[in-house]
Amino acid sequence: MNQRLVQIALVVEDYDAAIEFYTRKLHFDLIEDTKMSETKRWVVVKPKGSGNCSLLLAKGADDEQRSRIGNQTGGRVFLFLHTDDFERDYQNLLTNDIKIVRGPSKELYGTVAVFEDLYGNLWDLIEPANV
Repeated sequence: MNQRLVQIALVVEDYDAAIEFYTRKLHFDLIEDTKMSETKRWVVVKPKGSGNCSLLLAKGADDEQRSRIGNQTGGRVFLFLHTDDFERDYQNLLTNDIKIVRGPSKELYGTVAVFEDLYGNLWDLIEPANV
């Protein structure tokens, strides 16, 4: 059996604001932006590098979905972004005024900091110890 996780849906308020945040501030690549209807687009972004997992930016379509924007995991860290250069990417967060929730720390598994995306979802920026 060969399985892999390739995409995670992230509920957003606005497609264009989300695209701008992920591509201009986090430097992700815009993989696809296809209009599906008057209100729905298929928008996929992906971190640079060889990883295969991407984010599907899904605009909240009703009150229930919109209520989850920024808190899809009940306040826990939601997404984990590995890097080969923690200092470079941490400095990028600071330069782009991205909110740091917990500053850098050295852990057994690597160097980590917690930041918020534009909607308040929590992310770990991690340089694994084995890099």
